[in-house]
Amino acid sequence: MVGSGCPIFREDNPQLRVTRRMTYLKNVRSFAFALSVFFVGFLFLVTSCSNGITDNVNDDEPELEIPDNPFSAPLYWSVYEHHILQPGDQNNFISEEALSANIDWVEENLLPYGFNMIAMDGWGDVSQLNEHGYRVSHSRHWEHDYSWWADHLQSRGMNLGMYDNPLWVHMSAVDAGATIKGTDIALEQIIDRDEESLWFTWVQVDRDGAEEYVKGCVEHHADMGIRFLNVDFLSWFEDGFDKNLGDVGPDRSHENYVTALRWIREEADEHGILLKAVMPALNNEAGVERRCAHMIRISEDVSWGTWERFSEDDRGNRRNWWSQWANPMDGYAYWSHISGREKIILDGDFVRLNTFNNDEEKESVVSQHLMAGGPLGVADQHTTVGDDLWLLQNEDMLALNYDGFVGKPLDNDPTSQDSQIWTGQMSNGDWIVAFFNRESTSRTRSIDFAATLGLEGEAQVRDLWEHEDLGLMTSFSADVPPRGVVVVRIVN
Repeated sequence: MVGSGCPIFREDNPQLRVTRRMTYLKNVRSFAFALSVFFVGFLFLVTSCSNGITDNVNDDEPELEIPDNPFSAPLYWSVYEHHILQPGDQNNFISEEALSANIDWVEENLLPYGFNMIAMDGWGDVSQLNEHGYRVSHSRHWEHDYSWWADHLQSRGMNLGMYDNPLWVHMSAVDAGATIKGTDIALEQIIDRDEESLWFTWVQVDRDGAEEYVKGCVEHHADMGIRFLNVDFLSWFEDGFDKNLGDVGPDRSHENYVTALRWIREEADEHGILLKAVMPALNNEAGVERRCAHMIRISEDVSWGTWERFSEDDRGNRRNWWSQWANPMDGYAYWSHISGREKIILDGDFVRLNTFNNDEEKESVVSQHLMAGGPLGVADQHTTVGDDLWLLQNEDMLALNYDGFVGKPLDNDPTSQDSQIWTGQMSNGDWIVAFFNRESTSRTRSIDFAATLGLEGEAQVRDLWEHEDLGLMTSFSADVPPRGVVVVRIVN
């Protein structure tokens, strides 16, 4: 095993790995206001647009068609909150005991409702590498490796999701003389020691052996039993810029970014792995990511949570860097023009219900993810979830995910009030309509079934949060509480 000691280079230093992650998250919060002022010249509002925005993708890669997406959004639990709650811990890892306790809780309370994956995130250390420089375990403090945990979860009806980036090369493996799997090419040959990049050593995609290394990394995860791969910091690889830190690496050619992401997608498809692109710049209306990923992040990290982070953070402002939209409600609304059944899955990051003030906010959070066809990635732990499990066990709402439902707002301009009314159809033809209220006072939201949905005559209406059949109607109107939501199912 390469790097069984405590490595000292770049990303291989566990203390540096934790420090960089915490520094990044702190910068996002503490510099947000200052940056919004500094870059005000670059901020712009999305112009108002009619229902059904025109796809304005310039096809820079004509040979790359947008393939059908074989996946629907997953329901799962993430270790994220465990790590984010201990930013001062220089050995920020989750113990196997803590992981087991949360798995037991998920198995008892969430697995019966379809939450069938446990996902790792970007902490721990990378001191445990195989002979080709690929990571095999979360921490040097663990007794078991990822393969063991993947097998263990599968025996209990769950899968293991993974955080990694096949474009990262671990310097301890390079210095140990590791070679690329299936070749006699040294890892040294696919890196540039002189490249000025913060935190990471990146694959040079124009070097011999680069494709084999990148695809070999994805295959390595498949061999460990991984079926979900969370690939982070993609904008840093693409353009070498971070909104808080400035230049973090070179501005690579468009061709290099396309090639790298295509390699990852090709190997993911080969092994049935759901590929999630995190921190993608989404340039050219996500032209590359739509072709080369299954799921894309459309907002900042959930971080400290709260309604501020979910709805109000830099609300209504589109930026020309990642993330183009800061909060999930803006991101889901705008990017809805590229989503749909068998299309790219939009991801508004994890859910931390315990950080919200009341049930109205929490219902809105769960509803927004499900209405947009996004994943529901729960980060609340068995020690923090409190009395909120009922929000994750609402089968009337979870039916949307089971069905592969993907809704859209009446207007995808996040500054429009119509962006707060979402509609979509179940596979059996039933309509789902969600009336959100992002404001601090009650609002009346209405819809006419004939004018908006094309329904003739009366239709049966059911409230999906109250679990109440409301009777036959031709239209529906609701007084939605501040930061609340009303979701109805309309059966014609």
